[in-house]
Amino acid sequence: MTPGLETPAELQALFAAVADQPAIALAISGGADSLALMLLAQRWAAGLANPPTIHVYSVDHGLRPEAADEVAMVLEAAAALGLPARGLAWSGPKPVSGLQEAARIARYRLMAAAMGDDGASVLLTAHHRQDQAETVLMRMAHGSGLEGLKGMTAMTEIEGAMVHRPLLGTDPATLREFVLAAGLVPAEDPSNHDTHYERVRWRQTMPMLAVLGLDAAAIAQFAERAADADAAIAQMADGCFAEIVRLDGFGAARIELVPFVGLSPAISTRVLGRVLKIVGGRQKPRALGQVERLRQSIADNSLAKATTVLGCVIRLKDGAVAVAREPGRALPPDAMLLPHGELVWDERFRIVNGSDQADLTASVADYLPRHRLEEFLGFKVTAPAEAIRTAPIVRDAAGGVLSLGGWSFDERITVQLLID
Repeated sequence: MTPGLETPAELQALFAAVADQPAIALAISGGADSLALMLLAQRWAAGLANPPTIHVYSVDHGLRPEAADEVAMVLEAAAALGLPARGLAWSGPKPVSGLQEAARIARYRLMAAAMGDDGASVLLTAHHRQDQAETVLMRMAHGSGLEGLKGMTAMTEIEGAMVHRPLLGTDPATLREFVLAAGLVPAEDPSNHDTHYERVRWRQTMPMLAVLGLDAAAIAQFAERAADADAAIAQMADGCFAEIVRLDGFGAARIELVPFVGLSPAISTRVLGRVLKIVGGRQKPRALGQVERLRQSIADNSLAKATTVLGCVIRLKDGAVAVAREPGRALPPDAMLLPHGELVWDERFRIVNGSDQADLTASVADYLPRHRLEEFLGFKVTAPAEAIRTAPIVRDAAGGVLSLGGWSFDERITVQLLID
């Protein structure tokens, strides 16, 4: 028996977050970590009166000739455990640069689609304590704040799939021992030793850090404490956001300057980052350094007449920080609103067509005279010109305006500004 893994209580603790799901999925590459996850999940489910259905997915990225055999090995091992399994393949051209990230995105998208077919609600991955430590070190080297230094979270959403990582606190040596004791021979991916990749370089450096006491367990504990501190800052920032930030129907924001400058840098940076995320259409990546520099220029009253950061135009005006969507930066093309369908427009607005009509179109408002806007809305419009130009407008086939920004003039259309 491998310590810390096999007792009923230990298994229940590992999989408690998904125990009430009717069907779950496992991402199994064939390495020791993922094979351990499959073995543990099967043993856990075998001890339940009403276990979830467990679906096993293994992806061939088409990058190594051995990958097809590794997928076949996973399918055979899953069948021996009585688990339904599917091999998935990433086909098509592969990018020259950013290959690992492209493969990661493709892998999750393939498994998310398979989950939809199989009715699985959560995908379990075998990320462990060493992976967590490497992630924290990489993010620290890249200048991440607490939001990044908390490392990977146990539950998150990736490429449309809800992902759970039950083994984040587990030593990978324990997982390998468990797999070997079960008589399985794990696959070895040579990319795990390729120093071309940053993660591998950190992995090879960690034994030297461990000699100084900074081992994976210590780094994982730091990540847990960073997560606690991050949650506290987030809670305070949310309260401040509600007090000093006002969002209008065009998706623009106004931050009251005096109370904003009076906040601690950690909190005001978090408030500002959230505003930029909402107004800028959730630009990626959200570089902390850019947000910190912008916050400092606001605090120093050295902000230029207008500056652009993360898809936003920011200026100081009338005792406030005015933030609007930057025109011309990856704004969405015209989109048809399907009958009784919805679309998320520019990652900022959710627009719902509550009718049977199929001839409704959402597009960028672009140039609309303020006097026309005021005729539609019935009040004086003071929003920044950029916010007006980048707001969504919904028209019918005859050109009639059914909604503008967050305002609907027709019962067929519902519009909501996304603020989370």
